[in-house]
Amino acid sequence: MSRARAQTTGPPRADGGEKATLRDCLDSLRGAIAGKVTGVPEPRVRTAGVASGTSLLGLLRHLAYVERFYFLGEDVADWPGTMRPSPEDTVDSVLADYREAARRADAVIDACEDLTGPAPRPPRRGRVPTMRWVLTHMIEETARHAGHADILREQIDGSTGRSPAATAVALP
Repeated sequence: MSRARAQTTGPPRADGGEKATLRDCLDSLRGAIAGKVTGVPEPRVRTAGVASGTSLLGLLRHLAYVERFYFLGEDVADWPGTMRPSPEDTVDSVLADYREAARRADAVIDACEDLTGPAPRPPRRGRVPTMRWVLTHMIEETARHAGHADILREQIDGSTGRSPAATAVALP
């Protein structure tokens, strides 16, 4: 197994205010996880690397559902199922779905003028979270799964760190 080590970079430094800073951090993490999936061949991209059954493709698929849930108000009936790619899912199709979910989420974020206002959410009991909370939670959720992806990718081919390839697959 080769031990490719990419230069690790930190989050972007945004000076455009709170929303721009949160959005830039989220975008950086979106690119990082997309970069971890890119270039991994079948069946390794969907093969579980840990006892829980987590795979790189499953992580990315799950995050597309999370983006749609929190930013677009789409309900999810089976959260565990979002982590399991179907036989028809490919790296290209899941990446395209994730990019589309992020693009649509970004339109909602961009339209938000007040981060203390409610975020879109499917009808459920309880208080609707603010857009500030959703952005912060999505940074946490994406970072946590990007960390999982780091470990899974290292198990597959030894690569570590954030690579320039992550920038190439950065989401709009």
